[in-house]
Parts: sequence; structure tokens; C-alpha cells
Amino acid sequence: MDKRLIAERFAKARGTYDREARVQQQVAEKMMRLVLQHSGTHPDRFRRIVEFGCGTGSYSSLLLHTLKPDTLLLNDLCPEMEECVRNLPDTGHFPKAELSAGNTDIRFVPGDAEELEFPASTDLMTSCSTLQWFNNPAVFFARCHRFLKPGGILAFTTFGPSNMHEIRTLTGHGLEYLSLDEVRQLVATHFDVRYAAEEVVSLPFAEPTAVLRHLKLTGVTGTEKRMWTRGRLQAFCEDYIHRFAQTDGKVTLTYHPIYIIAQNKSL
Repeated sequence: MDKRLIAERFAKARGTYDREARVQQQVAEKMMRLVLQHSGTHPDRFRRIVEFGCGTGSYSSLLLHTLKPDTLLLNDLCPEMEECVRNLPDTGHFPKAELSAGNTDIRFVPGDAEELEFPASTDLMTSCSTLQWFNNPAVFFARCHRFLKPGGILAFTTFGPSNMHEIRTLTGHGLEYLSLDEVRQLVATHFDVRYAAEEVVSLPFAEPTAVLRHLKLTGVTGTEKRMWTRGRLQAFCEDYIHRFAQTDGKVTLTYHPIYIIAQNKSL
């Protein structure tokens, strides 16, 4: 996984991500509801929260205003995302990397979550639409086990094998997604899985070029390195329409979100 390229693509899309990432926003809102329903603890107990892969902060805002933690550590691979999450608090101006919202201290830490040391005795480690970019989820889950307090909660979403299958089918390129069972088994080594589910969401687009524009504006083209020549683009569009056109003439792009909520086992 070329993390440098991934960071570059997401950084370029930070101004358009919130407008375009409709599915990711829906996933974040559902994740927040699931945390409240299935974490097995009262929300007031989430005093220390870490969000890895915070991006532009849409899920971060839900964590802040719903759970109202004492501390909220926000992490992202892209240092540029700090300028996005600085808008989370509703009042005042805040010094670099140290924000404040009511009684919550907010800190942004840039870097690769697979390598960073997060605070010990964290109550909740959480993320939306990030884990599919990790090189070694199993090792990361083991590290989360160490960072979380006994009984702490790991709650995240990722994407499954059907995610953007249209793009993979036509280009032969895309991420290697884990299935729900594979993710659950990796998590279960160090956690008691309290909730695991998946869904498939299809977004309609007027034409294949609109699909490519959507991917570019959300930054999720982070592993694609080939140039789009005129001939390649024409062939892609023709194939997309032939294989994935609906009866109304529109084409679809598939998302396959996976939801996991797990409780940390004793050390």
C-alpha cells in the first residue's frame, strides 16, 4: 500500500469530500447509533476517545457532540486534515493542534495509525471508512488491545469485497478487501465481538464519467497510478454502460460497508 500516494489523493480532495462522500456520511451516522446501542456501556463512560483516520471530521463531530468526552484525540495520515477538524468546536479560536469544545480537549496527531503510539487506558478507539487502507489489520488490532483499557471498546467500519466491484471488474485494479467473517475473526483474537454486520449500498450516476469524478472528489483513487488516456476512458465508459447500466439508463457504484463493535478482553 502506497501510503504517500493515499495521503496525497485524500489531501487534494479535502475540500470536496464532505459534499461527495454521501455513503461515508451515512455510514458515520449509523456507526454512532450502533456505538450507543451495542457498546455495553453508558456513553458517559467514554471519557477518553481516539479516532484514527478522522479525515475531514464528519464522524469526529458526531463523537464530540454526542459523547462529549473529556479528551478526543484525532488522527489522520494527512497532516492537512488538521485544518478541517479545527472547525469542530463551535466557539473561539484555538492554538495549533490544541483545540477546545466545552469541556473536551481535542488534539490532532498526524501520521500512520499503524505506526503511532496512542494513549494507554483509552475508553473508545473508533473509526469510519479507514481500515481498508491498512497494510496489516491483525497487528493493528493487537495494538488497539494494548491501548484500550480492559472492557474498552473498539468500534469501526471498513468495506467488504463487493465494494466498488464495478471499478475492479473494468480496470483489474482495487483494494484487497476482507470479508465480514475475516474481519470478525481477526478482531476476536483480542476482543469480544458485540456487533458485526454488513450492508450493500448502490449509488446511481448519470454516466460513467460521473463515477470517476465522484471517486476523485472523495480521494478514494489512492491506489490507481495509470493515466486516463482518451482511448482508455472511452473503453471504460462503454464497458461500464454495457455491464452496469440500469433500466433507467443510469449506472451504479456499489459500496459494501462492514460494521464492527468489540469489547477489549483483559490484558
